[in-house]
This record gives sequence, C-alpha cells and structure tokens, in this order.
Amino acid sequence: MKYISTRGEAKAASFVEALLAGLAPDGGLYMPQTYPRFEPATIANFAGAPYKDLAAAVSAPFIGDEIELPALEEMIAAAYRSFRHPAIAPLAQLDTNLFVLELFHGPTFAFKDLAMQLLARLIDKVLGARGERATIIGATSGDTGAAAVEAFAGLGHADVFILYPHGRISEIQRRQMTTVRADNVYAIAIEGTFDDAQARIKAMFNNPALRERLNLCGINSINFARILFQAVYYFTSAGVLGAPARSISFVVPTGNFGDIFAGWIAKRLGLPIDRLVIATNSNDILKRALESGRYSLKNVQPTQSPSMDIQVSSNFERLLFEASGRNGEAIDHLMMQLRQSGEFSIETAPLEKIRAEFDAYSATELETTHEIKRTWQDAGYLLDPHTAVGVSAARKLPSSKSPVVVLGTAHPGKFPGAIAQALGAPEPPPEALARLLKREEKFWLLPNDQAEIEHFIRARSAQPTQTAHER
Repeated sequence: MKYISTRGEAKAASFVEALLAGLAPDGGLYMPQTYPRFEPATIANFAGAPYKDLAAAVSAPFIGDEIELPALEEMIAAAYRSFRHPAIAPLAQLDTNLFVLELFHGPTFAFKDLAMQLLARLIDKVLGARGERATIIGATSGDTGAAAVEAFAGLGHADVFILYPHGRISEIQRRQMTTVRADNVYAIAIEGTFDDAQARIKAMFNNPALRERLNLCGINSINFARILFQAVYYFTSAGVLGAPARSISFVVPTGNFGDIFAGWIAKRLGLPIDRLVIATNSNDILKRALESGRYSLKNVQPTQSPSMDIQVSSNFERLLFEASGRNGEAIDHLMMQLRQSGEFSIETAPLEKIRAEFDAYSATELETTHEIKRTWQDAGYLLDPHTAVGVSAARKLPSSKSPVVVLGTAHPGKFPGAIAQALGAPEPPPEALARLLKREEKFWLLPNDQAEIEHFIRARSAQPTQTAHER
C-alpha cells in the first residue's frame, strides 16, 4: 500500500514513511492510494470477535508486509491490555434504536486512547529498528495531548511536545498532561486557541530544515494511522447491531473531523453505514459549510465541550480531496484561500457528494446541558458534554428503523463543572482521575509565537527536562 498527499505534489510514501512523517512534505495529508474492501461474509464473521482481532484485520491491509503480522498482533494486544472493559468499546442503549458507543475505557478516559496506544507502540518499534530518535509534536484541544503523553511517556526513542490552549481545556484534561513526570514529555500551554496551536504545529512540519533536524513526527489526526485505528470500532459496534444485514448510522461529536472521517473509511471498506452525522457545539463551521457550501472561519467560542472548540478542522481536507475526485491541485488552491482569506467555497459537485453521505447538527450550550439532564433522568445514563452534543444531534435526526450509534468520546468524570451545571452536583471522578488533583503540575507557558515555540523545542529535544512552571 502506498500513500499520496491531498495536495498532489509529494511523492507516494510507504505506510512507515507516512506513519513517521504525519504531514506530507507539500503540506497535505496522506491518503491510501486504494481502499481494500471486505466482503459481506467477512464483515459478518467479524461479529463477536475480540476487539484486538478486528484491529488486526482492519489495519493489516493498509500496513502490508512493512510490519510482520505477528509483531502487529503483539502490539495490538499490548495496546488494549490496560483498558478497563473487556469489550474495549462496549455499547450502551439509551432509547429505542439509540445507542452510545463507549470509547472512554482506556487509560486517559477518552476515545483518543484507542488509536494512540497503538500508534505509540508502532512508532517506537519502527524508530528502534532504524536506530533513530524522533521529536513528537502535537496540538490538543484536550484529549489528544493526554492520550499522547500517556502513550509515549518513558518510551526510549522519542521526545514529546504537546501544545494546548492555556485556560481553554478542563482541569482534569490539563492535569493528565502536566502531572506526568517522564523526562521525555513537555506540556506547553500557549496563549491562544487550539487552532493557533495546530497552526504552529503545521508550520513546523512545513519548515524542511527544522523537520529534518529534529526528525519531526506528528501524532495528531493528521497522521493517517490514527484515522485507520479509529475505523475499527465502527466495525465492532455495527457487528453487534446486525451488520452487514442492516445498515447503521453514526453520530460523531466533531472537532478536527478525524473521528468521523474514520467512519467514512469504514464505509469505504464495506461497512453498511447509512448516515454519518457531524455533531458540533457552538463552533459550528462544519454545519455551516454543509448548509451553505461556504467554509468560513469565525472566532472560537469557549464551551463546556472544549475538545470541539475548533474552527480549522484539518481532516475535512481529506473528505474534500475524495469528494473532488482526488484533485490535489484543487485542494491546494482551497487551502491557500483559507490561509489568505479565512474562507473558501466548495463547488457544487463535491458538496453534493458530501451531503449524500453526511448530515450536520449543532447544539447550543443550553441544549448540551439539557441533554445531560434529560438522558440522566430518562435513562439513568450520565453523558459527558461532548457526547451530550452527539445525543442532542441524534434526537434531531428524522426517525429511522436503523440503529443510531452516538460515539461516546469521553468519561463524564473529566468534566465535573458541566455535570454540576446540568444536575446540580458534580459527579465524583474515578479514583484514577481524582488522584491527579493532588499531584504537582509541570508545564511551560509560551506566547503564541512561532519562533519562540520552535526555539523551545529545538533547545530541549533529546535533552534532559529543564525548569518548568511549578504549582
């Protein structure tokens, strides 16, 4: 399997090359040249199989012989060994044909663990085999950073630098990054938004000299391996609900568009998905884009669902690439327009292709709070605010005989403020999260300045930890 860039200029890469690079040299995102397709009988046989077996079956065609299957299977088994539920990603029923896919049973209580635990092991193994060391960089709106820190902390072949927006994530999300005492981990608070942090990361990848000097490796969902490993739980949940004999719709709380694009990948692999539903909070750029055909940036509004407080949804570029017939030149032009004017228009043909598969709904802060309360009262089930946005969107769908699965992206214990606002009292966090509140934090506070951030990373990459803000 070879991987091509959405911008059309970079040469085709192998899986390992795409894995380590993250972002293509031309600034685009790597995509597989072709998609394997599972026959209905194969998908039927997936039903009831252990999660680790499906993870190997779904990912192996994209990896080929670059990593031997026994080694891949061993890493997959290790990646999910620490999960708190034997099913890894179990389903819970809220109402007739309405389900939540619980993706928060990993070590950091968020869906990012399902891809990051495996991604870290793959990257570390490849680097070790090459005798190399890499600088892992990433931006987070809350959960990606915690999952990356947990997965990469203490590994021998990488230093990890995570940028997050200062004061714009929950306390527990922050502490999951800032209380880790591994010498190869750096949590960097920047004075700006997630979009600012993401822009700083992309600029570093687009600096060839810096990229080569530090051997940069990206772990955001710009890395196709992240998308690939997230496609697995679409298969596991659909199988439980009767696929391939019946189609399933998925509602996905959406920020950077990676998790829902993984559903699009699963559909290309043969999974019978009816609708893919984008659920956004007040930062509703994707909903507006599907309605009007105009992708137009606005200021980011802080909400109780901070992991979705995003305007530049990077992985939407991947969908535009596919919807435009893989026209790299057209995508490069759109991204240039976005950089220059903060907006672009989607042509009619690709827009209609997107609308044929996707719907989009948004939830206000009041609707999110109401959904947490309603679901608790009606079903005795506690939603985190991100999943509540998804359930609110699911209730707005036209009635259907097909099951609707909302991706449950985080444990409610990570957001006590939102729970207290909805129910009048906070939900006590799980003990593993409660312990974080007693630990000393370590982080670096930097301005939203490209040069200063790059200087910080250059000075510390592959060097011992230095003095940080302590509190």
